[in-house]
Amino acid sequence: MKNPVPTWYVVDFCLQNIDGIPYKLKAPYDFSFLKRYGEVFKVYDDQDSGNICFGVRNGEERLFIKFAGAPTARYEGKSEEAIAGLKSAVKVYEDLRHSHLVKLIRAEEVGGGCAAIFEWSDGECMGKMYPRSRGKFMQLPDSTRIDVFRDILDFHIHVAEKGYVAIDFYDGSILYDFSKEKTLICDIDLYAKRPYINTMGRMWGSSRFMSPEEFREGAVIDEITNVYVMGSAAFALFGGEKDRSFSKWRLSEALYDVALKAVSDEREKRHGSLVEFKRDWDSKI
Repeated sequence: MKNPVPTWYVVDFCLQNIDGIPYKLKAPYDFSFLKRYGEVFKVYDDQDSGNICFGVRNGEERLFIKFAGAPTARYEGKSEEAIAGLKSAVKVYEDLRHSHLVKLIRAEEVGGGCAAIFEWSDGECMGKMYPRSRGKFMQLPDSTRIDVFRDILDFHIHVAEKGYVAIDFYDGSILYDFSKEKTLICDIDLYAKRPYINTMGRMWGSSRFMSPEEFREGAVIDEITNVYVMGSAAFALFGGEKDRSFSKWRLSEALYDVALKAVSDEREKRHGSLVEFKRDWDSKI
């Protein structure tokens, strides 16, 4: 049965409503199965991954549900591909469990697709797609942002130790819970086991964070690639992002030199590992 909520069309999208929250899709879809989890209080419908996400409340418990299988507004692939992608991502979250990673509770087939169910977080996102929360995040003092950056580095050192490489990490993957003063990483769906080769040319991700090899078909994507990504994160947190001039940098010249080394276009000039990068960074604080 199709969702009984009235639907109206804008261009190629249709607007639906669940528990008073509007969201857009390419075509109607029945989300009545969400009632088993509770009442929807938030919808994230503007993803290009093929997933649509819901914040759901059941009494005092709140959940974040990532669902694949619906005709989401910005996804160009088939629903079967989105479902397969989310199922594959579930293993990544299981393998990379960490205190700074959003916590996966379980995944299940439901509603004609796949749902990955996470603990809800009150984290504010650094991503440019959320200007209000980004503005709040960017007003954090430098000392707090340094702690956030250490947390990000620690998680990605854990990723490397588990034999994975980070793919599609960017500022939209960074959350900060102001009440708990805690950093969380989300959206690691595309992180992959090493060895990993770029088979597509321009890979997924934000060009503000991507290394040269992530644009070059046949290139090795490895921990040295992730050194570049972490250097890009440093410039996003403390500098001018793609403008890597010292005039945009908020911290010391010594730390600037560490970050600049990490984002060298020449791989052999970067730090040899994330541990080496972190050791160099910490020695300059």
